[in-house]
Amino acid sequence: MTLLQGIKRQLRSVIEWRDQDPNALFEQWSENGDEIKNASKLIVGPGQGCIFVYEGRVRAVHDHECLIALETANLPFWTTIKKFMQSFESEHKVGVYFFRTTRILNQKWGTLSPIKYQDPKFNFPVGVKAFGNFSFRIVEPKKFFVNVVGNQGGFTVEQFRKVMAERMLPLLTDHIATSKFSYIDIDANRNELSEVLARQLSADFTKLGFEITDFRIEGTDFDDDTRRRIARIADLTAEAQAAKAAGLSYEQILKLEALKEAAQNEGGGAGLGMGLGAGLGMGQTLAQSMGQTVQAGKTNTVPTSADPADKLSRLKNLHQQGLITDDEYAAKKKEILATL
Repeated sequence: MTLLQGIKRQLRSVIEWRDQDPNALFEQWSENGDEIKNASKLIVGPGQGCIFVYEGRVRAVHDHECLIALETANLPFWTTIKKFMQSFESEHKVGVYFFRTTRILNQKWGTLSPIKYQDPKFNFPVGVKAFGNFSFRIVEPKKFFVNVVGNQGGFTVEQFRKVMAERMLPLLTDHIATSKFSYIDIDANRNELSEVLARQLSADFTKLGFEITDFRIEGTDFDDDTRRRIARIADLTAEAQAAKAAGLSYEQILKLEALKEAAQNEGGGAGLGMGLGAGLGMGQTLAQSMGQTVQAGKTNTVPTSADPADKLSRLKNLHQQGLITDDEYAAKKKEILATL
């Protein structure tokens, strides 16, 4: 370093944050070194703040626009001459860190991995993902500088989002697990979840020097395993409702489906015979069940054949097809024989 360069570095007269990166949250001013001339001017513009570190200590924090004359022990020429044997390096080091005071709006967030919990209603494991946005601003810059930025030359909005995600996931997981929301209730309670999480996050992040504002959960999604379970529940529910509408128990529907599938998978004459038997059995069962109509909470039965032999024949057919149990068959047979 030449003598002229050393002198120029100490003759700095104006310090300001120009051409700032839109992603910058904290940024160290490092133009032409860190030895500042006594009575240099510090300009803090609109939406900016500044932390002044001198000889390793935070000496001042300015969080509003202003023009300030800096006072240091660096006297031009004299310090340079004194430090000639030290390559023009002075121990009077200055660190000037600019930061944003404006609110940072519409920051997207999303859970890094699915939140796992046991569904309290259906008792199966659920993996839910959540996403939304938030806004934030620095409220205690010195605390933020000491606890978060440290000796880094800068800190970006992207880095803040990562800190946010890491701290938010445990809180969201704990709240969903303790709130006892079933997977079908989560979307309906997004506002409640958002309000609770906003309070918890604010309490946590205030310790670091900033506040979270306008925190929202915009939507949720489920992992592949959970989606398959949800689809299966929807299918079973629809089948159970269809069985109820047809006057059958869900167990009977399952038996009929099993017989139908077996008939379709069998080959040759045996398959044809079983298919015919299954078709006849299904037809008889549905005909019997659909012979009942529900009106005003009472069941009216459409008259069927009163011939005991016909009843016994149909009863035996149902028993052979496995649609009724041995005990049901014996009880019904006894009932029919008692009418002779």
